Amino acid sequence: MVKSKQESVLLTMVEQLDLPDYVVEQAVRRYKSLGEWFDREGSLFEKTAIEVFPQGSFALGTTIKPIEEEEEYDLDIGCKVKIGDYKSMHSQKYLKESLGTELEAYRKAKGIKEKAESKHRCWRLEYQDEIKFHIDVVPCIPLGDAERKIYEQRINEFYQYPDEFSENVAKFAINITDDRHENYGLISPEWPASNPQGYLRWFQSRINSSKLILLNERTSIVPIQVYKQKSVLQRCIQLMKRHRDNMFADDKRKPISIIITTLAARAYSGETDLSAALMNILEKMPRYINPSSPRIPNPVNPAEDFSDRWEMPEGIELDLEGNFRNWLMQAQMDFKQILESKDENFKNRMVNEKFSLDINKSLNSEGHNKSSNHSISAIKKLPVNPPKIWGKDY
Repeated sequence: MVKSKQESVLLTMVEQLDLPDYVVEQAVRRYKSLGEWFDREGSLFEKTAIEVFPQGSFALGTTIKPIEEEEEYDLDIGCKVKIGDYKSMHSQKYLKESLGTELEAYRKAKGIKEKAESKHRCWRLEYQDEIKFHIDVVPCIPLGDAERKIYEQRINEFYQYPDEFSENVAKFAINITDDRHENYGLISPEWPASNPQGYLRWFQSRINSSKLILLNERTSIVPIQVYKQKSVLQRCIQLMKRHRDNMFADDKRKPISIIITTLAARAYSGETDLSAALMNILEKMPRYINPSSPRIPNPVNPAEDFSDRWEMPEGIELDLEGNFRNWLMQAQMDFKQILESKDENFKNRMVNEKFSLDINKSLNSEGHNKSSNHSISAIKKLPVNPPKIWGKDY
């Protein structure tokens, strides 16, 4: 099948965004090593059922290379401790500190220089060798039977998914630790909830909405899926994340990946053409932002709002909602220019300025038009703080 010029340009771009094989292989090795450590003889969790699983962009297949070589790669994983009625015996703090003790022992055994750093919801383990890399480990426990039933009912009421889907997703719901939570240091049934494995299952259904793929309950170390071939939706998200990274030098201000991923997956209509899918997603994403809380609900946990920081004092000061709005409008404009221009040199300058990528060699090798009728000043930029692109109904 002959690809269009627009499709070729986008495919050339995404090929430069995938992580190098050696980085993926190193991440998988370190992930397995940690999982085996938690499950080893002599571990604090020795007599406990442990499940280690990947989450975030690695699990979803939407990771991208950082713009600067000195930037870090990262991997997010969960460590699920399966003890019945855990919350009646232990606090969030106890679970977090138990995992921290195990990570410190692992660090010493493996000769890792930096101590694990405590974050609000996880521990961060820094590797400083041939690859700048860190792993964020989230301590968690499964929901109890009664909690899981309530959770499943809420999903059904809020989203009206098929019963089989809701039941399957609910099996993977978890409680996590968060040192900002009011009951963090107390023995209490009230813990924050999350469901990264259920989210992965939902995301997979959006890749192929005609087939409901059910996850199996597994134990020990859940393998990291290495995507040798990526879907159109995954490619669209990679492109949007790179545009976002290039537009925002300040990580605190840029739109977070889970918002981009969730809105893109909701907006995706099953297109098989990358350029058509990308423009459709960028146009429809605002429709899935609610006018009131939850503005961008987690598709497998309606009680969680991915945009909750927008309304917090820090989020208002950083103008997080305005930054997202500005990014989306700029992305619509930039991708449109790249896809519609017939001047290949202009395309290359656009791609270089907006994505820090170079497609010139690939375009020239394919014999595309090398003329340049556009000046770099033709690249359109938005004014600061443009008006909202969605109305009150969205």
